[in-house]
Amino acid sequence: MSRRLPRRPQAGAVTAELAMTLPLLAAVTLALVWLLSLGVAQVRLVDAARETARAVARGEPVGDAVALGQRVAPEGAVITVGTGDPVVVRATGRVTGPGGLWGALPGAELSAEAVAAAEPAP
Repeated sequence: MSRRLPRRPQAGAVTAELAMTLPLLAAVTLALVWLLSLGVAQVRLVDAARETARAVARGEPVGDAVALGQRVAPEGAVITVGTGDPVVVRATGRVTGPGGLWGALPGAELSAEAVAAAEPAP
């Protein structure tokens, strides 16, 4: 003789709750990855501006210094150099939004600036 337990009314509630929260968790994860990519791009712009400013301050040609900065900068970044004392370098770049369903979201415009004192000629 088998004894059957009565069915609980919440038997499918966990599945329904999970189905409702999975898209939300995916959206939060995507947002966190997007913020992380913005942080990485900002750090790369700061490094590119700093590298370029140091090179110009050492007396390297502006074209060579910008090429050094472009190696570090994110793709499509623009580096502008103000010569003189001190040397002021500004790096700007645009980070596009995540693709797919989120492709309609606008990108972010990032910028960084570095200042270096010109070193005396040897």
